[in-house]
Amino acid sequence: MNICVIPARGGSKRIPRKNIKLFNGKPMIAYSIYAAQKSGVFDHIFVTTDDVEIANIAKNYGAQVPFMRPKNLSDDYTQTGPVIIHAINEIEKIIGEVDNVCCIYAVAPFIQAKDLKDGLERLIEKKCSFVFTVTTFPYPIQRALKIVEEDRVEMFNSDFFDRRSQDLEEAYHDAGQFYWGKSKAFLDNVLTFSKESSPLILPRYRVQDIDTEDDWREAEIKSITINKD
Repeated sequence: MNICVIPARGGSKRIPRKNIKLFNGKPMIAYSIYAAQKSGVFDHIFVTTDDVEIANIAKNYGAQVPFMRPKNLSDDYTQTGPVIIHAINEIEKIIGEVDNVCCIYAVAPFIQAKDLKDGLERLIEKKCSFVFTVTTFPYPIQRALKIVEEDRVEMFNSDFFDRRSQDLEEAYHDAGQFYWGKSKAFLDNVLTFSKESSPLILPRYRVQDIDTEDDWREAEIKSITINKD
């Protein structure tokens, strides 16, 4: 059995209520729910939240919210792992044993159904614990700078000063869209960023963290192009 779990707490600080804030006319969480539905790979789509308004909106868009997340898993310091573990345990009380779980972030407006299908196929084909989305850094991380005393700059690693960017190894970062995993891997706290995982590479233009108002505006600008594709 394959399930989707979308974490969506109500207490976001930098962008208040961002999980249900309107993005191009729809609550942000609706994009994640819709992609999960369109993918056709899930037996159930769940939202885990501590917020009644979020729960009602999620239900209106077709997700299930059979339980409310406890307050101790809804503060600013709770990481995603314990939230997913709690959700799996609660869900298995209702529907029985779960094989594969996909954690989809509620703020992922460029998520695509095909990527969700490809992620599940990769999880099965590679026989790994997790598959998650990554994308490339737009600039070689080996040539990164830092600002030091008296507003001067230094390289993090000056060994790469004379190296051409095209000669440097490509680096990737988490794209923050979804994480497919074996249910047991989630429950056992298997490390995600490790050789237990396989990456699903996305183009940079379809990746956008949304933590600040500037991020939100950038996502709106990107959506003009992406919606034309």
